[in-house]
Amino acid sequence: MPHKTTIHTCRRDISVFDTGKAQSILAGDSAMRPGRTALLAALAGRLIVPPLAHSLSTTESQAAQSGSGSQQSLVEYLDDAQRANTSGVDFTGEWAPRFHEDEPERVPGPELGDYLGIPINEAARLRAASWEASIQTLAEWQCRPHSADYIWRGPSPLRISKEIDPVTRQVTAWHAEWLRSVDRAVYMDGRPHPSANGPHTWGGFSTGKWDGDVLTIKTTHLKEGYVRRNGLPRSDVATMTEHWMRRGDVLTVVTIVNDPVYLTEPFIRSTEYELDLHQWVPPYPCQVVEEVDRAPGIVPHSLPGTSQAVVEFANRCGLPVEATRGGAETMYPDFQDTIGHITSKCIAAQR
Repeated sequence: MPHKTTIHTCRRDISVFDTGKAQSILAGDSAMRPGRTALLAALAGRLIVPPLAHSLSTTESQAAQSGSGSQQSLVEYLDDAQRANTSGVDFTGEWAPRFHEDEPERVPGPELGDYLGIPINEAARLRAASWEASIQTLAEWQCRPHSADYIWRGPSPLRISKEIDPVTRQVTAWHAEWLRSVDRAVYMDGRPHPSANGPHTWGGFSTGKWDGDVLTIKTTHLKEGYVRRNGLPRSDVATMTEHWMRRGDVLTVVTIVNDPVYLTEPFIRSTEYELDLHQWVPPYPCQVVEEVDRAPGIVPHSLPGTSQAVVEFANRCGLPVEATRGGAETMYPDFQDTIGHITSKCIAAQR
């Protein structure tokens, strides 16, 4: 087809370019070869993606009401459609963590025995009481990444990038990567989650959808992890819902973890990052070394009933033991009426 004929065809009113009418338009061009006809028909079908089709019809209606008889080019129509179609905000960039909320929790880490305000059950409490921090000196723990539900709480910088379909130019996936993590993909193309027997990973399997400018993400297939770095466990059947929200240079992420094994209610946390144009997430070439000389097969632990961490933390901070043991009831203000209005003598983990 001559170049001018191609330009003329592409500049026709885009309202007739749907998959049903593209063939009839192109069939009338006797100079076009059958193979090229099919190619351009397929291209027309790809151009009218579902989110744009509605916007294009709206744009066409507005043009008709204004009485304008001029035709718009393909580029002009797509530009109008993009302006009319809400598809969220752009999260790409380098994000630096801000610790004005929970610095003791997120940097040095919480104290042993501090389970305040976390809706754990007795099974989680038993697991946590048997945990020893020196377990992290074992070879299989030294280079272990934080899982997707906890990595937001770490002291690591964050990089967010996106995958774009080269034809529709729609975002098909977001990628989040921290210093001590694996690349985590959030798929936006509508793919289903794997079966319950699918492989579990540190990043899990995540799919997202827009709710206005809020990106809501559902994550499944997580390996067993922790909700806090003091032994509180999170099972591999837990699921997580996230809400990503951007306000200028501030990124706010709300995570909601549901775990039928160790939590009695959803566990909700919020975290904030700030855009940093000079940040760089360095590589993490972790190397396993022998940190402690111990006999093979020894795993640091405390036997049930032997750990005094909960009592020691409660005594040091002037809190009742029933409060430091955690549980859903400790999350709510009404719990103060049960134990009395007490002022803690210390800030957890700030020592």
